[in-house]
Amino acid sequence: MLSVTGVTKAFGGIAVLRDAEFVADSRRITGIIGPNGAGKSTLLYVVGGLIAPDSGRVELDGEDITALPSYRRAHLGLVRTFQISRELSELTVLENLLFARPGQSGETIWKNFLLSGRVKEEEEEAIERACAILERVGLRNLADNPARALSGGQKKLLELCRAMMIDPKIILLDEPGAGVSPPMRVQISEVIKSLRDEGVTFVIIEHDMDMIARLCDRVYVFAEGKNLTEGSFSEIIADQRVIDAYLGGLD
Repeated sequence: MLSVTGVTKAFGGIAVLRDAEFVADSRRITGIIGPNGAGKSTLLYVVGGLIAPDSGRVELDGEDITALPSYRRAHLGLVRTFQISRELSELTVLENLLFARPGQSGETIWKNFLLSGRVKEEEEEAIERACAILERVGLRNLADNPARALSGGQKKLLELCRAMMIDPKIILLDEPGAGVSPPMRVQISEVIKSLRDEGVTFVIIEHDMDMIARLCDRVYVFAEGKNLTEGSFSEIIADQRVIDAYLGGLD
């Protein structure tokens, strides 16, 4: 589904990523871990199209998307969430989802007058889809509440819901468990697994090793901007290089 090869990125002469690479298989959950400063979030920014790499290649379904902006990648089915939730705080929970729905005829002024029937039908379909998504993650009863009133964990679920409004092939998750209570982390994990079972591919950056162990089919470990090792969770936690990376001050 997703292939990242030879990605290098420097800021002010300081290399943050050095020939970084990973592969995310279709209908699987791929984890990326590493100590602070390992370049994980920068890598996700490059894959999501928010930062251009100095070199390297990003492919989605065999197509080179390295030079595409983030909105074009979203149209191809690659979307992401952020470590710090970016909800539209003054809109309701439902409106946050409707805002994310792409390609609505009502976005064009003249179509609201000449194609009012189509606009109304699309809006009704979008509302129905948004409510169904909110129902499956347990936020349906909060649909009319302002997004700012949600808890930290609920905001993480809201970001995931907005991503689902785009009918994604693959979702990049940047620390979905950060700042979230243990019960909510379990709830988020169950939602991710259910979406995986329905065909959505995931790439997850996460510091919570319990969450990584619970979710990920394959794990890539990064340190100082480059690949350290990869394998199943049981394999990487038994690797002395991983232990040294976390305990040896590489960040």
